[in-house]
Amino acid sequence: MWKAAYRLLEQSIVPNQMQAWIQPLELMDSQLKENVLKIRLAAPNDFSAQWVRDHYRRTIETAFAQIMGTPCELQLVVKEGAESTRADDAQAPFALEPSEGADRGVSTTFLAPPAQSTPMTGVSSGVVLSSGSRSPTDGLDPRYTFESYVVGASNQFAHASAVAVAEQPARQYNPLFIYSPPGLGKTHLLHAIGNHLLANKPNSRVAYLSAEKFVNELIESVQHRRNAQFRAKYRDSYDMILIDDIQFIAGKSASEEEFFHTFNALYSSKRQIVLTSDRSPKEIEGLEERIRTRFEWGLVADITVPEIETRIAILRAKAERDDIYLPDDVATFLATYIKTNVRELEGVLIRLQAQASLSGAEISLEMAKQELKTQVPAEGSSFTIENIQNAVAKHFHLKVQDLKSTTRARPISVARQIAMYLIRKYTGLGYKEIGQYFGGKDHSTIMHGCKKVEGELETDPDTRNAVEAIQNLL
Repeated sequence: MWKAAYRLLEQSIVPNQMQAWIQPLELMDSQLKENVLKIRLAAPNDFSAQWVRDHYRRTIETAFAQIMGTPCELQLVVKEGAESTRADDAQAPFALEPSEGADRGVSTTFLAPPAQSTPMTGVSSGVVLSSGSRSPTDGLDPRYTFESYVVGASNQFAHASAVAVAEQPARQYNPLFIYSPPGLGKTHLLHAIGNHLLANKPNSRVAYLSAEKFVNELIESVQHRRNAQFRAKYRDSYDMILIDDIQFIAGKSASEEEFFHTFNALYSSKRQIVLTSDRSPKEIEGLEERIRTRFEWGLVADITVPEIETRIAILRAKAERDDIYLPDDVATFLATYIKTNVRELEGVLIRLQAQASLSGAEISLEMAKQELKTQVPAEGSSFTIENIQNAVAKHFHLKVQDLKSTTRARPISVARQIAMYLIRKYTGLGYKEIGQYFGGKDHSTIMHGCKKVEGELETDPDTRNAVEAIQNLL
C-alpha cells in the first residue's frame, strides 16, 4: 500500500523533494476504523516529521485515499531510537520551498511499486542529460520501456513508429507526433524511446520534459535575463528532445515563438524531436499555423481506446509484474466496464489488491463488482446515448434540448457535463463523436466536461449522488 502511494506522490512532488522528505519515511501501521484509514508514518527525526506534517500531509493523505477509496488520516511520528533534531538547528538538504503541486492534491494516475514496471501510465516530468549513467531521479524513468508496453490494435502504429525513431533518430520520422486521450500510453512511449536510445547509445544526450516545464523555464529565463542560456540548453545541448503535452504552449505567444525557433534549430541540425498531445495538431485550439504545420512535417500517429483483448492483456501484465493473483473472470469483468482509460483500469486493480491484503482474502469477482458498483449497469438496464440524455434531463428537471443548447447557465452546464461523462464511460465513444450529440460541441469542450466530472466524483458529494441517481434511473 505504501509503495503504491509512493508512486502516486512521485507524480506531484519533484524528485529532489521526494528524496529529501518522502523517501526516508516508513509505514509503521494502518487501521481502517469507522470507514477512515488511519496511517502512521515514521520520519528519521523531529525536524523531518514536522516538515512533512506542514508541507505534505494533505498530499500523502490524498494519495492513500485514492488507492483505498476511503478517507485517510495521517500521523507523523519519529522512528524509535532516532536522535531528536530541533527545527531551528537543522539544515534541510534541499530548498525549503515545497514543490509545485504540494498540498494541492495528487494525480489520479495509479502506478506500480517503484521497482516494478507498469504498462501505459503517466510519469512526472523532468530533464536528463545523459553521459551513460543515470540515477533513479533522472527525468527518464527506466521502468517505461518498449518491453513493458502492451501492444494491441489500438496502439500498434504509434508503437512501431516510436521503435523506428528510437532505433534510427532523425532518419525518417522527424518530428514524431503522438496523440491520444489521457491515460492511453503516450508518456510511456516517450520514455521508452529515450530509454531505448540510451541503452544502445549510452553517450547520447536526451532531454525529456513537459511543455509546461518548457514554458516555466522560459519565464524564469526572461525574469533573470538568462535567455541565451535557455536557448543554448534546448537548441545545442541535446541529440533528442522529448516533449510531453505540447498542447500546453497553445495561446502563449512568447512560448510559441521560442518553441518555433527551437524546433527549427533542432530540425535543421538533424536532431530528433518527439512530441505528445491529447489531440491532433489540427485540433489544438489557439496554436499558430506555422507551428501546426511543423508538427505535421514528420509522422503523426494516434492511439485510440484499447479493445477489450488489449485491456485484459494490460491487466494480466500488471498483475504478473506486481505478483497479484488475478482470476480470469475478474480481468474480463474489469476490462468490460472500464474502457477509456488505462490508468483507471490499473488503479482499480491496485485498490483490489490493497483490499484483498487488508481483508486477508483473494481478489474475487464479488469484490470487483463491489468496487465498480457505481459503474456497472444493473441487469436489464440500457445505456444508450439517448437513454442517458433522457435520464440526465429527467433528474435535473430539464429538456434534452437544454443539454444540446449553447446556454452556459450553471444548472444546465452541470447536467450537460454529467451526461457527457456518462456517455463517454458507458459507450466508449470518442470526444469528437460525443460532441455531435450535444449540438456539435468541439473535442476540447467534451474532454473538459468529462475531466471535471471525474474530479468532482472524488471530492463533491452532490456530483456523486447525482451520477448514482441517474444510473438508478437507467
